[in-house]
Amino acid sequence: MTFDVNKYRSFYECDEHWELRKMFMEAHMERFSEDELVCLAQVFTNVEFLGCRYPPETMSLIAELSKDVVGSYRESRQNKLKRTFVAASDAAASRYAKK
Repeated sequence: MTFDVNKYRSFYECDEHWELRKMFMEAHMERFSEDELVCLAQVFTNVEFLGCRYPPETMSLIAELSKDVVGSYRESRQNKLKRTFVAASDAAASRYAKK
């Protein structure tokens, strides 16, 4: 089963994010229904770009499905500035611990 993945690009999605999500969908088009694949691709990008976490079974499935898709992207990002997410309570505690 094939479908036009381009119809799922969001107008606010940057090229880099879209290309990775598109590659994910194209790589697994034959394995999942359209609805399921679009959902899995969104979960994949949420994990990769936003650091979201899901139940262990979902994380395991996404890791398996993304291993051939995400490698070159991660290599290209190795020497770039990285974001670090810190809980607000940890940031506040760190600030007051320095005083």
